[in-house]
Amino acid sequence: MSARSQPRLLRALLHPWSLGVAGVLAVVIVWTLVSASGTVDKLFLPSPAAVWAAGQQQAAEGLLWSDIRASVSRVGAGFALSALVALPLGIAMGANRVICRLLEPLLALIRYMPAPAFIPLLIIYFGLGELPKVLLIFIGTLFFNTLMIMDAVKFVPSELVETALTLGGRRDQVLVRVITPCIIPQVIDAYRINMASAWNLVIVAELVAATEGLGKRISLAQRFLRTDEIFLGLIVIGLIGLLIDLSFRLLLRRTCTWAV
Repeated sequence: MSARSQPRLLRALLHPWSLGVAGVLAVVIVWTLVSASGTVDKLFLPSPAAVWAAGQQQAAEGLLWSDIRASVSRVGAGFALSALVALPLGIAMGANRVICRLLEPLLALIRYMPAPAFIPLLIIYFGLGELPKVLLIFIGTLFFNTLMIMDAVKFVPSELVETALTLGGRRDQVLVRVITPCIIPQVIDAYRINMASAWNLVIVAELVAATEGLGKRISLAQRFLRTDEIFLGLIVIGLIGLLIDLSFRLLLRRTCTWAV
């Protein structure tokens, strides 16, 4: 190997994608070796091959795709509603002290209430359909999204606002043309982080009352001690979460090049 090609190879090996793939492969290799050694019962640690076979079977029966579609649609609807409400509310709280003092104690109070505790009320009010599941995700993510956006507005450099006002800008113009563009990277990052909470909540909702969904499938697998299907459900959720996370990162790079 030539001396010139060595730095190029080293850069390729140290690339974030290479390191990420290497980390995943290391876990899979250790998992395979431990499960093949027989030191852990297959009931507690199924092999990667067994999990793959379970995935193939569920995919062939159509169960895997219907479960993914059900869970993704619930997360998408609940989180989209939360994001739409949190954006103007967070901006208003961050830009206006009166609104902040009025709403922040209420939001802080509700934020510490565990969202799954609302499930009995949501079922009583709205039954066992899709609406209570979507509302659970909405309730569980709204306050975190709102408060993180509010903090982003508060940390906008005061020099930018004062300069815009000095140059004759009205407060509504400053809000639209200065503050809002400045907080876009933080808003995208807040949504990316809080999306994980949405997935935690949809799994809880599906464990309680659902006919399909990844959470429901995990619950059924636990009832019949099918740990390979439990592992499958967890891995699928992780892969979906990874794709969503990468999508938010890509959106951040494409829309906010100055912040990357």
